Amino acid sequence: MVAAHTSHSSSSGEWIACLDKRPLERSSEDVDIIFTRLKEVKAFEKFHPNLLQQICLCGYYENLEKGITLFRQGDIGTNWYAVLTGSLDVKVSDTSNHQDAVTICTLGIGTAFGESILDNTPRHATIVTREYSELLRIEQKDFKALWEKYRQYMSGLLTPPYGVMETGSNNDRMPDKDSMSSGALCQVSKNCSKTPLIEPHIPHRPTKTITQVPSEKILRAGKILRNTILSRAPHMIRDRKYHLKTYRQCCVGTELVDWMMQQSTCVHSRTQAVGMWQVLLEEGVLNHVDQEHHFQDKYLFYRFLDDEREDAPLPTEEEKKECDEELQDTMLLLSQIGPDAHMRMILRKPPGQRTVDDLEIIYEELLHIKALSHLSTTVKRELAGVLIFESHPKAGTVLFNQGEEGTSWYIILKGSVNVVIYGKGVVCTLHEGDDFGKLALVNDAPRAASIVLREDNCHFLRVDKEDFNRILRDVEANTVRLKEHDQDVLVLEKIPAGNRVSNQGNSQPQHKYIVMSGTPEKILEHFLETMRLEATLNEATDSVLNDFIMMHCVFMPNSQLCPALMAHYHAQPSQGTEQEKMDYALNNKRRVIRLVLQWAALYGDLLQEDEAAMAFLEEFYVSVSDDTRMIAALKEQLPELEKIVKQVSEEPKAPQKKHKVLLQLFNTSDDRAQKRQPIRGSDEVLFKVYCIDQTYTTIRVPVSSSVKEVISAVADKLGSGEGLIIVKMSSGGEKVVLKPHDVSVFTTLSVNGRLFACPRDQFDSLAPLPEQEGPSAGTVGTFELMSSKDLAHQMTIYDWELFNCVHELELIYHTFGRHNFKKTTANLDLFLRRFNEIQFWVVTEICLCSQLSKRVQLLKKYIKIAAHCKEYKNLNSFFAIIMGLSNVAVSRLSLTWEDPSRNHRAYRLTVAKLDPPIIPFMPLLIKDMTFTHEGNKTFTDNLVNFEKMRMIANTVRTVKFCRSQSFNPDAALTNKNHQDVRSYVRQLNVIDNQRTLSQMSHRLEPRRA
Repeated sequence: MVAAHTSHSSSSGEWIACLDKRPLERSSEDVDIIFTRLKEVKAFEKFHPNLLQQICLCGYYENLEKGITLFRQGDIGTNWYAVLTGSLDVKVSDTSNHQDAVTICTLGIGTAFGESILDNTPRHATIVTREYSELLRIEQKDFKALWEKYRQYMSGLLTPPYGVMETGSNNDRMPDKDSMSSGALCQVSKNCSKTPLIEPHIPHRPTKTITQVPSEKILRAGKILRNTILSRAPHMIRDRKYHLKTYRQCCVGTELVDWMMQQSTCVHSRTQAVGMWQVLLEEGVLNHVDQEHHFQDKYLFYRFLDDEREDAPLPTEEEKKECDEELQDTMLLLSQIGPDAHMRMILRKPPGQRTVDDLEIIYEELLHIKALSHLSTTVKRELAGVLIFESHPKAGTVLFNQGEEGTSWYIILKGSVNVVIYGKGVVCTLHEGDDFGKLALVNDAPRAASIVLREDNCHFLRVDKEDFNRILRDVEANTVRLKEHDQDVLVLEKIPAGNRVSNQGNSQPQHKYIVMSGTPEKILEHFLETMRLEATLNEATDSVLNDFIMMHCVFMPNSQLCPALMAHYHAQPSQGTEQEKMDYALNNKRRVIRLVLQWAALYGDLLQEDEAAMAFLEEFYVSVSDDTRMIAALKEQLPELEKIVKQVSEEPKAPQKKHKVLLQLFNTSDDRAQKRQPIRGSDEVLFKVYCIDQTYTTIRVPVSSSVKEVISAVADKLGSGEGLIIVKMSSGGEKVVLKPHDVSVFTTLSVNGRLFACPRDQFDSLAPLPEQEGPSAGTVGTFELMSSKDLAHQMTIYDWELFNCVHELELIYHTFGRHNFKKTTANLDLFLRRFNEIQFWVVTEICLCSQLSKRVQLLKKYIKIAAHCKEYKNLNSFFAIIMGLSNVAVSRLSLTWEDPSRNHRAYRLTVAKLDPPIIPFMPLLIKDMTFTHEGNKTFTDNLVNFEKMRMIANTVRTVKFCRSQSFNPDAALTNKNHQDVRSYVRQLNVIDNQRTLSQMSHRLEPRRA
């Protein structure tokens, strides 16, 4: 994972360029670059590495606009496809007329289709792009060659009749009643029979364990934990009596949780420890003595798998030593995959047994499922209470048959299913994140297809029709629409407010209305009218107002908001007695002042860059000042308003002026003791812009300058600017021509990226600078002498400085596009670039270390640094290191490293349990905001989709929460003389060219045949 936008475009461009080469022209480095991208795609996650390497050699890249027909039903196929981005509709017609085709499902990211090319059978369906989509294509001759060579790997991955269902030797994978015989499938493929395709299925009860056979990795983890307990706390595993019955060689749940929290700093809460033990319970490596389904932090008895035997051996001294060495790696592994197990544990509870915390965790999960992205927050919260977890162990199990009554909607959590239609066979495959059966919830039509498990061990979320329809009915019944001239101008939804008691002891209303959508003016009016004027605003009221204040720049910029606020402030009622009019005017003014105070507090110094906002603030202060002479009740708010006006009106102090001039290449590694200041758009930067002959000119311009202004500054220095373009150049030679309206481009460069200026006709001749290549020798000799804890501590101090400078609004500008606001996101850019810098630091040092034994030690050191970063709640650097170790240039060094689990749920559940200060995993926050932005329209029916604004504001609030307590470095470590460590972590010299890193990796350990 590369942090958002800082180098994503160049890296994505590189792998596409590699795929665009003819297969015979692709080098081993090209294949590694393609492999790095494809191993992140769901369609390929279960492919054997050797098979995936071959796909990298013969695959082609295709991108298609919305509405393009890839092939039609009845065509003879020539290619196999996998969806990399976007989605495609699968349409089937019972007649030869394509106009009669109905959409039976949608293929999402990670879906593969087109296996019919193996035997030249006609296409079973028409495939049309639903949106802009990127595909990987393999030609028929190459696909057949792969099938012949790798049949043993592919048979379980392709849709029948080419996969496991065709081969008799694998029939044991399918349950007797819940399976489809290969004969039946082949027969139906040849003629349309009215005999049921699949025998009626018997509903499965959830099994105790999620997997039927424990994985080697979890078996090993269980053995390490058991042996370590026997070594360090042998009293924990012993015979125990309860109600006159003796339970042999078992542990107590609460003691296991206590013990785990003592063993590692990466375990932050009892909930997290429960999830880690649940991993072992799910796979049968740990068992409850009465076969309970989930691990509980209670006085319950659990037994390790090894202790199920009467003669379970005690660990030898050699085994104890091995386990001691591997314990921290095991804890790190379980801390990463534990949240998945914890989520499954919650989902397997009957809905009536789910706690408030359980429902919140499920709701957080639903926010990240694409199939649900269009549903309102209320619907998602209601779904959290009714969703059923369903798991099936065997491939071939039938979830439902074509023609049956539809009663449930399914979302795939893990695994894949085949969509089967009478007379056509398998028409497509659906993967994790895809959904099916939704039509059954909105109409009474029978199932349009049968759904058959494509692989063992599939997990689903199920929504039953009765529950879903009830939720939608309740939501519509609680929706209030305010109309003007027969048009909706404000849409509100009534939701439970919870039974709260106010400071005066009065019971609060049991329901409240939240804004779903509306015109900007009506939304503002609603918030002013409903604002409570108690002396102390409660948190809920604050957050509702903050959602509007934080997000208004998207739909109501300051140029519109400021005049509207001034108009509201001076508004006078036209009806009522004189006293009523005076009361209304007073309360109205107090509400506007309250909103302005919160608005100014959020924007802070950023207001200095907005002339219209500054003019409004000064005019507003004068108006309030004048009114206090007549209305004494306004005087209490005047001092706070006066203080804010003075703060934002003052010119920056001398140290800040000095800071402006010293912004050379945004080199943040200076060792000055003064506090780091946030970069503002009006700050000036001295920046080198290179020419085609690799000389440079230094320009001095504001940080927020547009590319057009940069060109003008360069032209002034060069004496001529006719036909000049500005180009971003990565160290790998990827070039991006910047658009004239792009702003704040200096901080969006990749780690070793540079800006070039040249005439358009010389673009092709541009080449990277030698200095962009990065170091030729590692620094392991320097930093192996530094303690892992000191390194993590100094990294955390520096990361906090960078993070603390990021303004919350920069996340909004980044998500919706800087150019739309003409604002800089320089502080956010530098923080994201730091994430990439740490990733590449890990890869660079390992690839520059030629000695295997030192590489192994280096790897262990990075794992220790990562663990200490997590201890300091520096999750940004923790994940940067973990993902550096996952880079293909490192993970392919099989003698060095086994690819770790990269579980984003682990982050979300971990951060929810931490107290601030926290340095968050910023690329994931950006990803969440982008997911919400792209999955929901900003305007619906010409109304602002305020539900979307609220969801994005909620993510931004995470940043505010993380900084709600100030960071105080560890005094014991800070007082030591760590100038060398401090300087080192601030001046990391890295290689950020994936091709170069892959070449170095291959030189260290050439690819084995």
